[in-house]
Amino acid sequence: MILVCGEALIDLFIGPATSTGLAAEAVAGGSPFNVAVGIGRLGRPAAFLSTLSEDAFGEFLCGRLAAVGVASSYLHRCPNRTTLSVVATSSTGEPQYSFYAPDSADRALTVQDLPSELPLPVNAITAGSYSLGVEPIASAVETLIHREAGSRVISLDPNVRPRVVGDLNLFRERFERLLASATIIKASSEDLEILYPEADPLTIAREWMRRGPSIVIVTRGPNGPLAVFQDKVVERPAPHVDVVDTVGAGDTFHAAFLSWLDAESLLSPARIAALTEQQVGAALDFAAAAAAIVCTRRGADPPTWKEVTTFMKRSK
Repeated sequence: MILVCGEALIDLFIGPATSTGLAAEAVAGGSPFNVAVGIGRLGRPAAFLSTLSEDAFGEFLCGRLAAVGVASSYLHRCPNRTTLSVVATSSTGEPQYSFYAPDSADRALTVQDLPSELPLPVNAITAGSYSLGVEPIASAVETLIHREAGSRVISLDPNVRPRVVGDLNLFRERFERLLASATIIKASSEDLEILYPEADPLTIAREWMRRGPSIVIVTRGPNGPLAVFQDKVVERPAPHVDVVDTVGAGDTFHAAFLSWLDAESLLSPARIAALTEQQVGAALDFAAAAAAIVCTRRGADPPTWKEVTTFMKRSK
């Protein structure tokens, strides 16, 4: 089972103006939440560790997790409101976010809320985005990661949200502390540009590798993903699709990469350290296909395993 930690929120998509105002659509969102849903849609066992509001949006988020089979045994509820993320898309389909988040439920998780121990079926923990940069959840997640490092796979995605985390230097420092406990790092080229302006992504990936992870993956949109592991670099192409928007594409990639490893019985620290080029390439291809499918849909709507394999066969 993959335990996903972090925020869950409502993405409010702003559409065209009407005679009376702006059209809008509210959908479930949040980077870690999307990862959990993505794993569930792919048929792999997952659980979600977070705090959800007792409001109507919180009920909706709980229902979305239940619908795809994500376990709720690590969920907490509180009266704080649900975070709203207002999303407008650019002419190229890139999302532009405005967050309404102070004192919201998804940042309320504390160290005291952590399970005292995790059962053996939990073979991986994944976390990321602003849950690594806002308190008290950031300290809670960091405590869990350091506690469980070595016995379980730790997979992290910075998915940087500067408007939410505030001081980027503090966010960067925390993320770099976590590298020593990480097994897998997945980051986008945009994340690296925010954290290390004008630095070369491959150079950053290699530097992160030296600090602890067994594999570092950089997603590069239409240029495809690259992975640095051992003394190797593997690059794979991105499938060509007609893009509706890219919301949730990176989260779906992360979910699919972990799900492929889990399905192949490779989701352990020792086995990831020993991955072959063929295995890494296959995992990247599967994850890139899943992300490409999401780009053809509005919002974070991850595919099933059958949808991914069918898409890959048609793309050959």
